[in-house]
Order: sequence, then structure tokens, then C-alpha cells
Amino acid sequence: MRQATHISVDEAAALVRSDDWIDYGFGLGQPDLFDKALAERRAGLRGVKIRSGVTLRPRAVLESDPAGDHFLWFNWHFSGYDRKYHDLGRANYIPMNFGEAPDYYRRFIDPVDLVCLKTTPIDADGYFNMGPSASYQRAIVERAKIVVVETCRSVPRALGPGNGLHISEVDYVIDGGADPLPQLPAGVPGDCEIKIAGQIAQRIEDGACLQVGIGALPNAVCGLLKGANLRNLGIHTEMLVDGMADLMEAGIVTNEKKTLDPGFTVYSFAAGSERLYRMIDGNPQLKACAVDYTNLPSQIARNDKVVSVNNTTEIDLQGQAASESSGFRHISGTGGQLQFVRGAYSSHGGLSFLCLTSIYEKHGQRKSRIVTQLTPGSIVTTPRTDTMFVVTEWGMVNLKGKSVAERALALISIAHPEFREELEREAREANMIPKGFY
Repeated sequence: MRQATHISVDEAAALVRSDDWIDYGFGLGQPDLFDKALAERRAGLRGVKIRSGVTLRPRAVLESDPAGDHFLWFNWHFSGYDRKYHDLGRANYIPMNFGEAPDYYRRFIDPVDLVCLKTTPIDADGYFNMGPSASYQRAIVERAKIVVVETCRSVPRALGPGNGLHISEVDYVIDGGADPLPQLPAGVPGDCEIKIAGQIAQRIEDGACLQVGIGALPNAVCGLLKGANLRNLGIHTEMLVDGMADLMEAGIVTNEKKTLDPGFTVYSFAAGSERLYRMIDGNPQLKACAVDYTNLPSQIARNDKVVSVNNTTEIDLQGQAASESSGFRHISGTGGQLQFVRGAYSSHGGLSFLCLTSIYEKHGQRKSRIVTQLTPGSIVTTPRTDTMFVVTEWGMVNLKGKSVAERALALISIAHPEFREELEREAREANMIPKGFY
């Protein structure tokens, strides 16, 4: 049992030594005042390795150390901010299937020298709540030599099993005030996203159980579902987003038809608007769970009619989806995409959708996102054997059960028209489409 002591943020930062492994936790759970105080100590530190995931606001340890002389930044899943520092050679990605993260800490990662997590202030029962960042926070605490919490009155109390951290599990407490949490805009869907979302919405039935990611496309899907006269939808997702909050507030999501956790919206972390955070705070209809509960395919498949909607950035004519890098430039992470693709497939009546706009612009030139072969260096997030539905603004195709030639022709049919002839020629030259096959 630990003996929690209240200390200043400078005293907490003074606990860090050169070459330590420090963990900042995930998303909204990352500390802010501790980060600034640690950056102030940089002159006396070298080789401090900091692990994090989905950074939602600037980190002082990075901003203050452009050459990386003092701090090394490791990340499980890039946000736009993490990506910027990867481009500068300052951030390093750690590959993982998100649902396996707690097991990584418990089985493969050496004890963490110090973890600092942002939490709610302590409650009357002696618990700090870890807020809407359940993910793998508890597993870090279990593996940490020193546990520090930075309390913040702006953190919503996210109800869920194991999301409370008792004072007996904490070494030091920092009063972090009440600064507002970072917000993550949902993105405004354009015409292409609305067309893609419309095709997906037509396939969703009453009683379906949803998982969607972040961005303009999932926002468009949720918006169309809101007006689709559907009933009794459920949610079992890794990320809770504003579009899902809209569906809950509209009464479309009831979770009544779920087999696993009926009556509850289940998620592992949230990021979005202040309105979303207010909805989470103390809401008994929401259940924040560790990511090995939300993301393992065996768990996902316990619900019927699972519908998984995720973005990809490039897909080849055999159905390999590259969703996390563009060549050797890392963009995001594997996250839960592959696990939800597999979980939805295994769910009774389940469907998985990988979505992408058909073209993008690079250096003033239009390029196809459907390609004969992936950009060299690009990481395959979803293998061809797992890909089910692929959707662009030009249509939707199902690759399950199709031969290589059938896959190629199907994907060419939903590519942008100006690239279809070129793609088919390349596919035939590569013998993906045999002679005489139409």
C-alpha cells in the first residue's frame, strides 16, 4: 500500500532522474503542469524517455528541447501534434494493436520509473477518477515504481469498472487547478464524405451496435443516422465522439438490443467538445472501460450486428489497407482498426467498412487513393484477408470471398473515373487480372 503525499509540481518533477522511463498516459489523461515543470528541469537531465499516446495539446518537454538532448518522445498513437514532431525526428512510434496495450505493460514493458496522470480531485470515498481516458491507464499504474496524479477540476468523472484510482495506489498528489481540457474538432464533412456516409447509413439496421472513429466521415455517418428513422442502436467503441453524443441525445441510441452490456454505451476513451465532456460527467448510462475490454475481437463479437466504420488512406487492388503511414512518414497508428474489422466480421450480422475518398492532391497533382501497389514503406493496417466493405464516393464493394482478379475489378469500379483505365492496365500487366478475365 502506498502513502499518498501532497507535493508541489516542482517537487514532483524533481523525482525524475536521467535515463528514467516516464509515462504520461493517454489522451486527456496526460499531465500539463507536471510536463511544464519537467521541461524546466531539462538542463540537469539527459536521456529521459517519455511514453504517451494521442497528444492533444503542445508538450513543454518537446517545445523546450528541439534537439532532443534531454527528452526522448515515444508514442503509441500519433495525433497531428505527435506527427509534426515525428517529421522533425523527435517522436518515435511504438507499434501496437490498441486492445493489447494493457497486456503490453503487464508482460513486455519493464517497470515504469514514474507515471503522472491527470485525474479528478479525490472523492469522499478516497478515489481519483481517471476521466474519459480509461484505455490502459490502470495497467501503467500497476507497473509504475512511482505514481503521481495531477488533479484537475475540469476532468469529467467517467463511470466505469476500474476507472477509479484509490488513494492507497498513489504516491504523490499535485493540485492541477481547473484549466479546461483540450477539445478536438469533429471536422466538417464535404460532399465526398457525405456520399460515403450515405452508402454506409443505408446498410445499418435497427438494433445495430456502432463503432466509429474520429473525423469528418464518422461525423457524417452519425449525422445521417440521426435522420434515418432508426431505433435502438447500441454503442461499443474505443473512442466516444460528438456524433455519438448526438445520437444518444436524440434517443436513437438506447443500447437495449446489445448482448454485452445492455443499456450502456461502452467506450475506452473520449475526445471532442466541451459538450461531450459535460455529457460524460457522472453519466450512469456510459461505461468507460479498459481498452482490452472494448477492443479485443472476442469481446466485440459478443454483440450482434456490430457495425465498424474506419478511415483508411490508401488501399491496393488486392485489398490491403494502409491506414497509419504514407510511405515511411508515420501518420497515426494501428489503433483499434484491425481489431474492430475482425470483431465486426465475427459478430452475428456484423459489418465492417473501410472508407476513403477516391483522390487527394499532392504538389498540385491529383492522385488516386486506390492503387495497384501501396506506396513503398507504407504499413498495412488491415490485411487483404480481413477487408470486408470498401467505400468511396463512387460506390461500395465487398471483398470477402472474391479472387484477386475480382477484387481488383471491384476496387477499380469505385476508384475515381480518371484513374480506372490506368489501374486496370497496371493490374493486367501485373497478372492480377488474367487474360480473358472480365
